[in-house]
Amino acid sequence: MLYSNVYIEAFGYELPPNVVTSDDLEKRLQPVYEALHFKKGQLEAITGIRERRFWDPDFNMHTGAIKAARKALDVSSLTRDDIGMLIYGGVCRDNLEPATACAVADGLDLRPASQIYDVSNACLGILNGMVQTANAIELGQIRAGLIVSCESSRQIVDITIDRLLNTRDMEFFKKTISTLTGGSGAVAVLMADRSLSELCVWGPDTGIPASGLHLMETDSVAVLKNGVPLGIETFNAFRQEIDWSDNQLDKIICHQVGATHQRNILDALGIPPSKDFTTFKYLGNIGTVSLPITAAIADEREFLLPGDLVGFLGIGSGLNCLMLGIEW
Repeated sequence: MLYSNVYIEAFGYELPPNVVTSDDLEKRLQPVYEALHFKKGQLEAITGIRERRFWDPDFNMHTGAIKAARKALDVSSLTRDDIGMLIYGGVCRDNLEPATACAVADGLDLRPASQIYDVSNACLGILNGMVQTANAIELGQIRAGLIVSCESSRQIVDITIDRLLNTRDMEFFKKTISTLTGGSGAVAVLMADRSLSELCVWGPDTGIPASGLHLMETDSVAVLKNGVPLGIETFNAFRQEIDWSDNQLDKIICHQVGATHQRNILDALGIPPSKDFTTFKYLGNIGTVSLPITAAIADEREFLLPGDLVGFLGIGSGLNCLMLGIEW
């Protein structure tokens, strides 16, 4: 689908206050490392992630999403009354029901006529929300919409470390190492109709609260093995749909998994690392937040320049793949 009236008006993001290094996690895992004969530094060496961030204990997801949304509105000329749709796209939610979007909308004091709901699709929730919002804008149903997310990895990392300390098992470590890459953060994407946008700038179902008990296992090898071919297939379809040649794609922002994923996907797509911007080394994998917060930081640091043709390359569990093309 090509859009002629949809603009990314602004972004907002919120980073948690607690920085947790891979060295911090390895200190907690010392008995496991000794049992499995691991050397210190393996976690960063394998994943490329030096640190990630955690919210304070008992932090509510809607609180982070509200803070990010307010920042997006503050740097835009739009007001809360312009927002006709709010989508919460996070994996982490405060409750199964009601939708976390309800608490965000209440915190922002949106008008009663706004459409408010959650979207859940692994790490693609924000991108799916952007497509739904763009469709509504292009059809004239709304003039502006907010897509928000807040992810928290503190508890799932803590639970995984406890399980590793109890089992000290190599197979369990392989299945859960991806969990240890998890980071936390919140992001908001504000999209608007051309008539409202003055500048095109980026200025188990979790059905369980973020405070509930989680356990995450990932077959990293299988995900990479199957994810790369899916990425190639989607990328080819993306280029055909958007009618961009290889040379026209100036920059890309990928979902942030780690060093191995980045290297494999770029090699498979034939994209030089110089066109990519990453944050996983310092923020880890923040799920739905990773891609848009990376784009926001890339824009702040002037990696993304006016006129750039930018590809958002998203892949999530399922496996699902979604790619968006944006003229910056």
